[in-house]
Amino acid sequence: MNDNIIEMCIMIQAARMGSAKRITAVLPYFPYCKQSKRKGRTCITAKLVANMLAVAGVDHIITMDLHASQMQGFFQRPVDNLYAEPVIAKWITQTVPNWENGVVVSKNAGGAKRVTSLADALRLDFALIHKDRSRSGPHGANRPYSGMPKANADGVSTVREVETEELMASISSISETGSNGDVVNAAVSVVANTEGEESTITLVGDVKGKVVFLTDDIIDGCGTFLDAAEHLVKKCGADKVYIIATHGVLSGDSIKKIEACDSVYKLVVTNTFPLPKEKMNQCTKLEVIDISNTFSEAIRRTHNGESVSYLFNHAD
Repeated sequence: MNDNIIEMCIMIQAARMGSAKRITAVLPYFPYCKQSKRKGRTCITAKLVANMLAVAGVDHIITMDLHASQMQGFFQRPVDNLYAEPVIAKWITQTVPNWENGVVVSKNAGGAKRVTSLADALRLDFALIHKDRSRSGPHGANRPYSGMPKANADGVSTVREVETEELMASISSISETGSNGDVVNAAVSVVANTEGEESTITLVGDVKGKVVFLTDDIIDGCGTFLDAAEHLVKKCGADKVYIIATHGVLSGDSIKKIEACDSVYKLVVTNTFPLPKEKMNQCTKLEVIDISNTFSEAIRRTHNGESVSYLFNHAD
């Protein structure tokens, strides 16, 4: 990727020195998009790449599904952030049998907005998964913070016990008033999935007997995806789990782990990130959606001075 970035900047500069009228950089997967905020003394690399493009002489940038929508403020030039959601929704409706009995699930709270948008497009329910990392260990319930409750004799944090009691009390109050039964069902599912010392994943929503679309923008390391898929199938009774992501980075041996996981039915990615053939041949569950039509139409509309807003909600 680093070689590609430098080569692209050299090509932009060469076109600029050749008196090009306008230069548009098309980046289906924006490099280093996950490094969009500081953690400690690290660099905001996505901002650095955006500055490099501007210095090289680019006039316009077209990309897809930035990791954080706020990244559009990094650029000193106009940017069109396209969405893969219309193409993914079209693929689901045309390919997945019994997709109407489905639910869109986010593997963490950060992807809630993306999941609700896809669920609205498909007119399906959605659910959220929360992975509880406050059980034990140096980063868990025994942290040396003032006022932090300690773990009990079984190693389970008492924080969860307090939360469970408060949640049951709120359920009782809602039941007495007889309002909003959907909220009650969601809350009960939280309690049911947090009982037992080994349960560290909480599901808010109902997936029993349904087709699950586990969705995110990037799948790189697959550990969180596989943990969520195992929980949805074995603990929550989901019928099938489709892992769907726009950018299939799949570094290391991620694709082998997904192939070996019985809880994952299909892995669906777009071709924004090129996968080598040898890696694609390692997974029989892999499905690649072609999004070239979306980019070609965006390039045509940009060249002719037309609006690209139509592509935000429609699959060309």
